[in-house]
Order: sequence, then structure tokens, then C-alpha cells
Amino acid sequence: MNKNVIAKVDYHDFISGDEAKRAKFIKEFGDSFANMGFAIVSNHGVTEEEKQALYRVSETFFNLPDDIKLQYHDQNNAGQRGYIPKNVETAKGRKVADLKEFYHIGQQLSAEENASMGYPENIFPTELPELEEIGVKVYQTFENTGRNLLKAIALYLNLEEDYFNDKIEKGNSVLRLLHYFPLENVDDIPDGAERAGAHGDINLITLLMGANARGLQAQTLEGEWMDVNPAPNEIVINIGDMLSRHTNGLLRSTIHRVVNPIDKEELKKPRFSTPFFLHPISEMDLSCLDSCVTEAKPKQFDDITAGEFLDERLRELRLK
Repeated sequence: MNKNVIAKVDYHDFISGDEAKRAKFIKEFGDSFANMGFAIVSNHGVTEEEKQALYRVSETFFNLPDDIKLQYHDQNNAGQRGYIPKNVETAKGRKVADLKEFYHIGQQLSAEENASMGYPENIFPTELPELEEIGVKVYQTFENTGRNLLKAIALYLNLEEDYFNDKIEKGNSVLRLLHYFPLENVDDIPDGAERAGAHGDINLITLLMGANARGLQAQTLEGEWMDVNPAPNEIVINIGDMLSRHTNGLLRSTIHRVVNPIDKEELKKPRFSTPFFLHPISEMDLSCLDSCVTEAKPKQFDDITAGEFLDERLRELRLK
């Protein structure tokens, strides 16, 4: 059996109420994560109009002069809200920064709630009020879709369907507006730099809305790289390190990257994408589930909370 296959599933099959379709979705979705750590999902909830509106406002923001963008960069929030400039985020274990800049949107909570949860406040550019409007709308749609996808994962793991619900309610999830900026020639690229160096995600699951250019690759079980190219109406879902720890590695947090275009003309074009990093609340216990620990597969990870793990990884990424 070839385990280097990324399943394509229809989100409507899980939420339709048809038990046969639902069972098939759960099996294919879960198996894909156990084998490759990735799945591709159609009918995810964000319309084509919303997607294009988000990309238009992203492009407008990233085309602003650097001095304006930097007004929305807060060095005290560890890159968790607002603008994060070029040459900052560095993949774990790498010495050279990724070739990207991005903008983070978190939960829309009151100042009191943010303070009690330990979250920084959202930051929105006054020049582009539509960024807040469409950004929050997509955030809330993906949060709802992600909640249902975690229900499918819970059922795959033989847990109660609502197992994750209280763990992600007002969780520290982040929507990232991501810009891989154009480079005029290969001489502009620092030695070893990629659009996104090989890494695993921190969170429970990531919902990635397709980019306007290719480049995403996932590492197979044999250590080889395979392209991940969803159709325009599909999103890529992948398991993050938090969920991999919680399942004792049963669900794979697969190393992935975004490579630089080989075509020099493509290098001169910008690349936009929008990942939604679904995080739990900081208090979630990431200890390995008892059902995922066996004699054949003993416990692989130390006990840790989601908040502690996030703090550890932000320091590794040089964001904190």
C-alpha cells in the first residue's frame, strides 16, 4: 500500500447528515493524517468572492511603503498580531530567515478577555479598514470549519465527537496573510534561503487557503519531497506538532516547505497564501492520549501544556 498519498475529501460529506458519507470522510481524512499528515478538503466554507477579496486587500497592504507597514509591527507581542516584516521568521534549526512577510489576526475579544486569556490585542491598519472586515470574516469561517474537522479527527481517534470543543473555544488561533515577496534576480537570495524553510507547524491543525503560485512541498515517509497542489476551490489541511504530540505521533506532523521558483521570471512575481493556524487555549494538556500509547508504541513526548509549547517554539523561531 502506498502511504505517500494525500486524500482529497469533501467537507460537505462530513456535515451533510448522511451517515455513510460521514463515516467514509472520517476514515479517509484520518488515514491521510496517519500516513502523510496532510489532506485536501473542498467546500470548506470560504467563497471564491471572499477569497479574492482577501487576496486583494493583502496585496494592497503589502504594497504599502515599509515605513507605513512597520507602524503595525509590535515587537512586544512575539509576532502574534499585526505585521511581521521581512527577514524575521526563521524556521526551527535554520540560520537564515524565510523570504516572506506576513500579517496576523487573532481572536476578536474584549480587552478584558484578551488580558484574562493572555492574548495580545489585534492590530489593524487604518489605511485599509476592509482588511479587518474580510480578515475577521475568513477567520471566523475557518474557525468553524476547523472545529468540525477536529470533530472528525476525534471520531477517528475513537474519542467523543466534542472532545476538542472546550479546548479550542476562544483558542489562540491565528489567521496569517502571507506574502512571499518578489525578487528581481537569484543574486538577491541569501545562501540557503527559501520562501519557507522546512518546518513543522506548532498548532493542532492548519487550514491553508491555496496560493496563487506553486511551491508547497511535503516530506514523505522516505524523506523525499512531493508537491502539494490543491485545486483553486480546495484547501490543504495538515497536522501540527501539538496534535501529533497529543496522539503520540499517530497523526503525523509532516515537515513541509515552500521552495523558490526555478523559473527566474516566476521569482519576480509575488506569492500570496492564507494559513489559519488552529490553536487551543493555553491550558490544554498536550500529554499523550492513553489510547495512543501501547507496548509497541511507547510514550514519545514529555507532558506539556499548549501555552508552554507555544512559548518554546516562538523562541525557536526567533519571534520571541
